[in-house]
Amino acid sequence: MRKKMQKQKCYRPNVAAVILSSKYPQKCEFFVAHRSDIKNAWQFPQGGIDDGESPEEALFRELEEEIGCSDVEILGEFPEWISYDFPKMARGKQYPFDGQKQKYFLVRLKEEAVIDLNAYAVPEFVEHEFVDYDELFKKVTYFKKKVYRKVIDYFMQEGLI
Repeated sequence: MRKKMQKQKCYRPNVAAVILSSKYPQKCEFFVAHRSDIKNAWQFPQGGIDDGESPEEALFRELEEEIGCSDVEILGEFPEWISYDFPKMARGKQYPFDGQKQKYFLVRLKEEAVIDLNAYAVPEFVEHEFVDYDELFKKVTYFKKKVYRKVIDYFMQEGLI
């Protein structure tokens, strides 16, 4: 009996931002946005890391591209990369990648920050909200909940939230 060769999975390097409102630490609210291309899919801003770009550089660029605002201060960084597979419905869109390996950052919006979801020609998101911890997990898309909980719980354990 021969074992079936398993294809090595290919993950796209990516950054993701857990954004706290400028009201933090007086009030703990998480930014979550509704994707423009997937019905009822709410998530954190995220995006690919370009060749030669550090994760931190990609974070600021992606925030500018996706929410029209990079006026944030970095409060923390998740210590490891987290990989996930795309759900079946999205796999073809991201070929040749099977999923993404992400570096998560915890950031706080600065007082003067202005979010503009229409800053670029094709908006990534159609709407956004600031929600508390419990509401966040009711709102975000199903396949991101486990990772989001792991990351946010880590930041809480470290005293960053």
